Amino acid sequence: MENIKKNFGFGCMRLPLKDGEIDLAETSRMVDYFLEQGFNYFDTAHGYLQGRSETALKACLTSRHPRDSYILTNKLTGTFFKTEADIRPFFQSQLEACGVDYFDFYLMHAQSATFYQHFKKCRAYETAFALKAEGKIKHVGISFHDHAEVLEQILTDYPEIEVVQIQFNYVDYDDPAVQSRKCYEVCRRHGKPVLVMEPVKGGNLVNLPEEARKVLDELHGGSPASYAIRFAAGFPGMMMVLSGMSSMEQMKDNLSYMKDFQPLNETELEAVKKVQSIFRGMNLIPCTACRYCTDGCPRQIAIPDLFAVMNTKQIYHDWNADFYYNNVYTGADRRASDCIQCGRCEKACPQHLPIRRLLTEIAAEFDKQ
Repeated sequence: MENIKKNFGFGCMRLPLKDGEIDLAETSRMVDYFLEQGFNYFDTAHGYLQGRSETALKACLTSRHPRDSYILTNKLTGTFFKTEADIRPFFQSQLEACGVDYFDFYLMHAQSATFYQHFKKCRAYETAFALKAEGKIKHVGISFHDHAEVLEQILTDYPEIEVVQIQFNYVDYDDPAVQSRKCYEVCRRHGKPVLVMEPVKGGNLVNLPEEARKVLDELHGGSPASYAIRFAAGFPGMMMVLSGMSSMEQMKDNLSYMKDFQPLNETELEAVKKVQSIFRGMNLIPCTACRYCTDGCPRQIAIPDLFAVMNTKQIYHDWNADFYYNNVYTGADRRASDCIQCGRCEKACPQHLPIRRLLTEIAAEFDKQ
């Protein structure tokens, strides 16, 4: 895939915020630094930051740098089209929002057994391949959240797919719900380069439990994020590892070890295996905070935040979790116990989590009073 300079990309889903808005000055500084350091891959989607990620990229990247100096990936998300006729106008609006006349990569977003049927019915893949033939897309791919056999089906149906973006990190590697390893193996069998999302699992592999952090600290090397990202990038066929960076500090840390990338050595891999087994013994909720579940929630329950608070409670057992639950994430009629069990969230969840059952458990933990 031409012109990609490094195997590390800027995921624009968690851009720095100031007073609830994207901090464009800070984002511009991050974009400039990223390019100066020899990296050039940016990833967005219309739904990121309530549609503001694309326009932020126009303000901070595409209006300020020549088109051949960066690679831009965007996505077609199932919630933004109902029929085949909707796709082209939506695609055109994305080009305009980003301020470009083509995308280097365009991915069929969040493919799962359910979403795939919608994309097939609306001939979304065929439309994307036609846009490629017209020069408006350089490469067509998919981003994927489901079991390996669904991925096998899609790649068999559409061998023209050029890249596959999967969730891949050391905790999900053998996780039965996410199946990172199995999905990766399907990509390898089909000869598709892999883009990695969630290498630090929505931040969960940065804020490690004490026991796990101690294992990595004993290596006297990099940050917890560095081991997670280098783990993912070290497998054959990994074209790109994405990180949703929200501060210059995170970016500088990531670029420091990805500039001259080295895979994990034997000692580091052993340490990561120890951390994997610590996590396996903890029984945490494997949520990546993608927030697909919150869009349709009639109660507007902040489901990922409640999961994060529950995980924190399990790991650290401190008052902090109760404070966040009661004072930050709930509010009137938005507690876990206010769930009406409609199940919309479960249909939208790429991790296939039993959200209703988990909310009942969270209610038992935090809404006891």
